[in-house]
Amino acid sequence: MASTGEKEKGGKRRRKGRANALVELVVIVVVALGLALAIQQWLVKPYRIPSPSMVPTLAVGQRVLVDRLTNNWSSPARGDIVVFHPPDGADDNNLASQCGVAHPADTACPRSTPKRSNSNFIKRVVAVGGDRIAIVDNHVVLNGRELKEPFINKDSSCAADESICNLRTPITVPKGDFFMMGDNRGQSSDSRVWGPVPRNWIIGEAFFTYWPPDRIGTL
Repeated sequence: MASTGEKEKGGKRRRKGRANALVELVVIVVVALGLALAIQQWLVKPYRIPSPSMVPTLAVGQRVLVDRLTNNWSSPARGDIVVFHPPDGADDNNLASQCGVAHPADTACPRSTPKRSNSNFIKRVVAVGGDRIAIVDNHVVLNGRELKEPFINKDSSCAADESICNLRTPITVPKGDFFMMGDNRGQSSDSRVWGPVPRNWIIGEAFFTYWPPDRIGTL
């Protein structure tokens, strides 16, 4: 029969074992959270589509993964779908206050405001620094030639702002900047309104959609 001293030692060992297990669990949770945060900060970040500006490519509520790592080593190309910080004022309903400079009504905004917004937008890169871009009937005319754009919403009207569908006088995108447009051309506030986006405002490229299940796949 075990003595009182032996019982006390056994109880201490069990309590110590439970305490060690609790510490181990806390460490595992902290490490897991740290890894998750690090992955989102430096590698891949999930993003929820907040508006219909990218219909039919991306629907409201659809979720995508954004590659943040590659963005540190290479610049987006024409056709890439990217998440970025728009210029300050992009969230303002007063369209006249969004562009960084005064410009003719038949041209897109040639330069953004110098300060960025804290919001995150998702659009498609349609032109890069040095390109000349105009908009005719919702289609991009790049360096004098109309692009083939099978991804845009061909039924998109210009109910939000008729003028953004036809900006026939070209502008030149500044070096190091990127001209962003939504695929739902008539329902997208984009670079036509608030100007091209500097390279360092881009968060990363959207490369995969994981929700809803019937739309899982690469972009």
